[in-house]
Amino acid sequence: MSAASDVSPRAIRILVVDDEETIRLVFGRFLRSRGFDVDVAESGEAALEKLSGAPFDMMVCDVRMPGLSGIELVAPALRQTPDLGIVMLSAVNDAPTATEAIKLGALDYLTKPVELQTLSDSVERALHKRTQLKERRRVEYTIREQVALRTQGLEREQEHLRVLTVNVLHSLVTAMEAKDEFLRAHSARVAELASSIAGNMRLAPDLVEDVRIAGLLHDVGNIGVDGSVLSKPGRLTPDELSHVRTHVAIGVEILAPLQHLERAITFVADHHEHWNGGGYPNGKSGDAISLGGRIVAAADVFDAITSRRPYRDQLGPTEAAEFLTAQAGKMLDLGVCEALCAVIRHRRGLSFMEPGAIAAAR
Repeated sequence: MSAASDVSPRAIRILVVDDEETIRLVFGRFLRSRGFDVDVAESGEAALEKLSGAPFDMMVCDVRMPGLSGIELVAPALRQTPDLGIVMLSAVNDAPTATEAIKLGALDYLTKPVELQTLSDSVERALHKRTQLKERRRVEYTIREQVALRTQGLEREQEHLRVLTVNVLHSLVTAMEAKDEFLRAHSARVAELASSIAGNMRLAPDLVEDVRIAGLLHDVGNIGVDGSVLSKPGRLTPDELSHVRTHVAIGVEILAPLQHLERAITFVADHHEHWNGGGYPNGKSGDAISLGGRIVAAADVFDAITSRRPYRDQLGPTEAAEFLTAQAGKMLDLGVCEALCAVIRHRRGLSFMEPGAIAAAR
């Protein structure tokens, strides 16, 4: 079956572009006799004007023309009509020019004088190639659409899993904290404050969210810690302190299988590291501590010192400010402390130090 039969011949429009009127007349008459709808243009500029109007399926174009040459016409013609099949004609058998034309998107290249049957065969081949190219693009587009839809579906499923996982784990933490009046809602407050600090630092939204999740889950490892030790009213013994500190490793172990929370897990692992290297469990210092870990650490410390504990009363805003001033650059990251102070300063009913006061006080 011929290529022309792939599409009804009456539907196929061909533009013949040549500066020689005789060629335009002969080719136009011949192609019309084969059932094609034919229009002609005497130059590259005229061809572009024709192409910008009614759509064409094919273009038979001379290479050498005054003004815009056939080679120069190929690219803008395909930009206007991406599915245009192009056959180039030249009076010179010039291999580099033919190669350039094909490279630019022409489907065939003929050398003048051209037998009408040769022209007919070339048009048939070009139409067949055009049909194949259109089909390939259609298939590629369909595949891209399907991949995009499946990717969106997977992303929705992953986000649903992420939310479900965090909610389940936070429910466990909430249940655990509810047993201790001094820890009740601690993780929720840390999460809210940590995300506010991250937002104040203008971090990316996905990073802010991971900081929030780390705040919710930072104490999930307390599930493995003796509750009587956590709520002990007096000073902890060295063994008890060592036992409490295992909550970080326990928490990371609990969270480790949840690869979709990888960054948040890193923040949980780092939330008891100190800027000066005096923290635990790995003795990290400075920028070796993840930024999210430093933020959760500051939020955790602030909530701890401003909440009542069995072994002490909470600190007021002034005392908390003094504590942060003393710990900035030691236990806590100075920049994170500045952001924390900026957040607290703007909260209704609290008077807190101005940003920059920590650095000035040190």
